[in-house]
Amino acid sequence: MQRFEEFGQLLFPTRCFGCDVIGLPICAKCRREWHPHHYSTQIAKLQVHSGVMYSPVASKIILAAKENGLVGADTLVIDSIIHVLSVARFDDHNIRLVPIPSSSSARRRRGRSFIVDITSKIGRQLGIPVSDSLELCRKVVDQSGLDATARAKNMQGAFALKRGVFPRGDLILIDDVMTSGATLTEAARVLRLHGLHVLASVTACVAQPLR
Repeated sequence: MQRFEEFGQLLFPTRCFGCDVIGLPICAKCRREWHPHHYSTQIAKLQVHSGVMYSPVASKIILAAKENGLVGADTLVIDSIIHVLSVARFDDHNIRLVPIPSSSSARRRRGRSFIVDITSKIGRQLGIPVSDSLELCRKVVDQSGLDATARAKNMQGAFALKRGVFPRGDLILIDDVMTSGATLTEAARVLRLHGLHVLASVTACVAQPLR
């Protein structure tokens, strides 16, 4: 078995997700840009806690996890979120994790709902209940080229609570990146509309505010 693994490394050597250099899944240089800290951002009535400042390296790691399903990239995203959950002082709350869902087209393309899958793994590692409570109820466009106003309009009315699902406790929304906050604030609005308590959100990365 060891020989097969060594042969596989010769054919397909491990490369850094951030810069593609052969060696480790993340090299020492890129690790400086993906080293979880704790950033706290207030968006409307939602407190967002994040681990890593968004950067070109972070973008490549998120892409490798989200679009390519690479286990090592998944692990980096998971570790960032777990770090934030450990330092954000939620110990006095009865927390339950609520993932931001993918669109049906993204699920088909990726073979999974990325954040739902990530959050399930986090829940199992930490022993925290997870409630896959939300679904997209209409089509939304790719937000990467939109400004903050356009993102808010794009996400307005995009989420619905799944039928028969009423998560209890102090809910924490989970997502990969917080940019304008449009996705998270809309998800929080829908949950609160049904009388549910949204305590905060946790994301792996946070980007500089959009205008």
